[in-house]
Amino acid sequence: MESVQQLAQKLKQNIANVIVGKEHEVDLLLTALLASGHVLLEDVPGTGKTLLAKSLAASLSLSFQRIQFTPDLLPSDLTGIHFFNQKDGEFHFRPGPLFARIVLADEINRATPRTQSSLLECMEERQISIEGKTMPLASPFMVMATQNPVDNQGTFPLPEAQMDRFLIRMKLGYPSASEGVEILKRTAAAGSLRAEEAGQTATAEEVLEAQKLCGQVQITDDLMGYIVALAEATRNHDETMLGISPRGTQALLRAVQAYAALHGRSYVLPDDIKQLLLPVWTHRLVLRKRHEAGNGHAERILTGIMDSIPVPSEKELESGVK
Repeated sequence: MESVQQLAQKLKQNIANVIVGKEHEVDLLLTALLASGHVLLEDVPGTGKTLLAKSLAASLSLSFQRIQFTPDLLPSDLTGIHFFNQKDGEFHFRPGPLFARIVLADEINRATPRTQSSLLECMEERQISIEGKTMPLASPFMVMATQNPVDNQGTFPLPEAQMDRFLIRMKLGYPSASEGVEILKRTAAAGSLRAEEAGQTATAEEVLEAQKLCGQVQITDDLMGYIVALAEATRNHDETMLGISPRGTQALLRAVQAYAALHGRSYVLPDDIKQLLLPVWTHRLVLRKRHEAGNGHAERILTGIMDSIPVPSEKELESGVK
């Protein structure tokens, strides 16, 4: 797993040329990339959501498209259209921005549900169906979406099925005082912070090889049982309407494998699960009192479940390692 760790270090150093601090958030973003997942960046305006997503895209020698979601955006604006070419008298397909390998869906909750649903097939199946014809998307493929959780006027909340397609949801938060000073220093020196300053450091082949290696990270049966026990606790909790589905447990498994490889390990630790439980599962819970979902209530439920479920002992884990 040293090659995966070296690739991640190159990307992190490259992104650090643009993004000040946020080491944990960058780790989560790279975890999603290595696990072939998608990321939802949720925070107030001006915290660097778009800049972080564009910095990762600039660090990869992959095709990139940024889509500004608005209420008048149509599904065909994303997937592409067939147009009539008068020169040869035939219809030709013009691919939309979803055919890029890295897609930034900016302010995704400002588009209508019909447009949002056009992302479902490409995010889950890595393909797009248009007029009865299915076209595969090139790998690696990753969607990074942003949304502002505060300004709800003129927005359309993402449905549960759409949220479930995101491997990780994370918030950036405000920078610390020292990080804020560093941001101002860089702004004064360069005029602005630009994602293009992060040069390309990884190819598609390197990313695909790293994703393949992440799937070889070992996880014991006891830790798999620990993940399932956590999921069952969310399903039986008094304050949840819908707990974690099997897809949610699979998402956590892929994430912890990638997170372990990111740190140069060929095996998963219980701490990996604890580190990623909230980013991977918080947005998948459906609470009985839905108005409490935005005030950290889901995080408190998952934290309480983590505290109540015993972690497999070191002896049990060692006996399960092949």
